Amino acid sequence: MTARLPGTAERPETGAGDATASSRTATASAGRGADGHALLEVSDLRMYFPITEGILLERHVGDVRAVDGVSLEIRRGETLGLVGESGCGKSTTGRAITRLYRPTGGRIVFDGTDITRAEGEPLRRIRRRMQMIFQDPYSSLNPRMTAAGIVGEPLDIHAIGTKTERRERVRELFRIVGLDPDFGERYPHEFSGGQRQRIGVARSLAVNPDLIVADEPISALDVSIQAQIINLLERLQAQFGLTYLFIAHDLSVVRHISDRIAVMYLGRIVELAGTRELHAAPLHPYSVALLSAVPIPDPAVEARRRRVILRGDVPNPASPPPGCHFHTRCWLRERLGNPPECETVSPPLAEWRPRHFAACHFVDRLGEMPESAAPATSGVSRPPARETPPA
Repeated sequence: MTARLPGTAERPETGAGDATASSRTATASAGRGADGHALLEVSDLRMYFPITEGILLERHVGDVRAVDGVSLEIRRGETLGLVGESGCGKSTTGRAITRLYRPTGGRIVFDGTDITRAEGEPLRRIRRRMQMIFQDPYSSLNPRMTAAGIVGEPLDIHAIGTKTERRERVRELFRIVGLDPDFGERYPHEFSGGQRQRIGVARSLAVNPDLIVADEPISALDVSIQAQIINLLERLQAQFGLTYLFIAHDLSVVRHISDRIAVMYLGRIVELAGTRELHAAPLHPYSVALLSAVPIPDPAVEARRRRVILRGDVPNPASPPPGCHFHTRCWLRERLGNPPECETVSPPLAEWRPRHFAACHFVDRLGEMPESAAPATSGVSRPPARETPPA
């Protein structure tokens, strides 16, 4: 059994570090806690960055709408993957959830507590239960601190344990993430990229959090090292009952580690579903295009498949298009003759199948997609029309 410091949350034992992915899925399938709410609930989250003009007299002339009405929930013990193109607001969403940014609007409820406007000591207490792993394993570490000092800093900030207990806890964390405890006296520049990211993982585990936001933790690493970090995160989740918000570009990686996937485009969630359901039968044209870009290891299947190439660039988040944000690049809209509602009415994120949500006016017309554009896993079936319209 792993040692615990005074003041840290005790976790139920969930088995050895090499527990299978099925046990992780079983934990996630439990869903909500005994008190009836998810670990994290986000409603209409908005994060706008002001645009100003002038030097002496600054004028507010607009906003960059990095996150524009995101709603999601993360259940205890599960991994929610958040994917999308660069600049769609994934990292900003993660930073707003952990309150590194103060949201412009919306509501963030963590374990039944509204933390949207929390400040000072209440926010500091909440941050013991939610930590973050950053994208760049070098710039996220203080170059003037030793590795042991970096990993032990959260324990110092929250005044957990005595100096001797903190020192032992840091050595234990090094062993947990696969590093030699004697490496603690080295500085960040003396480690490889993968080792630095392991230090970041150890730092995030120091205070035994419930939720970890992993902001593209493998995008700056070599492929072989990526697999090691992913396996490490899965082992830690099974061992400590962690809950992840996993942000990434690579859909194949997200498919491997996630229980559910949220697809984000220009500050909004456009599809949310279980991993298998999303890959087998995506319901949004943007998700179809993303999945068509994932290479298939079977050359025969890959040769028969035709890519869905999106035209143009992602619109400026300071001036997003009206209606559906995706309509300026939507291949389905073109095939349907450019219906006007795409430009005037913003589609809600509606449930088209059980626990499968999509924000599109014409999900029931997705069967008219280009031939062979569907993912090669099982093809995309024509979704049934809903019995009742979305609210």
